[in-house]
Amino acid sequence: MMMMKFLLATSNQGKVKELQDLLADEEIEVLSLQDIEGWQEVAETGKTFAENAAIKARAAAEKTGLISLADDSGLEADALAGAPGVHSARFAGEPKDDEANIDKLLKLLDDVPDEARTARFRCSLAVVTPSGEEYTTEGMVEGRILRQRRGKGGFGYDSVFYVPDFGRTMAELSVAQKNKLSHRAQAFHKALPILRELKQRSAGG
Repeated sequence: MMMMKFLLATSNQGKVKELQDLLADEEIEVLSLQDIEGWQEVAETGKTFAENAAIKARAAAEKTGLISLADDSGLEADALAGAPGVHSARFAGEPKDDEANIDKLLKLLDDVPDEARTARFRCSLAVVTPSGEEYTTEGMVEGRILRQRRGKGGFGYDSVFYVPDFGRTMAELSVAQKNKLSHRAQAFHKALPILRELKQRSAGG
């Protein structure tokens, strides 16, 4: 059977490897934006993670003619009415700075009692075909924002995001644990049946 190519619209090789590992038995090759000549970043103007993911996936499918996937994700703190949300990566402004983002988050939550510091990581994944079909999947991890950083792993807000089921922050989990638990891994897993169906269809059933 012919190897099929999908494009994951990211330059993050960690994300690419995560999807490749999930698709290891599927005879599907995952390309990234590093494989695409002349790619220009797309403005993520959506108000939700799903809108931003679709914007990126549509642009990638249009440029390459490949079935394209794109994800957008971030942190939602209940005490901040869902902020930082789609602004998670640049919460403290430009340029992107994980530590500055955490500092701003902790400062805003300073007077919030522990039981009200609930939050979640959310990821939306869009799958867009060159003919314009669109599919969306979502993953979510519930947790709580600590008052101090814990753990050296991960990135973003991982060191202050406590996962009750594990009794640890995201930054204290092993890579294998995080890859099973993460909001992005969940969204990828839910996309597998869609990708299999598209592959089968393109192969003529």
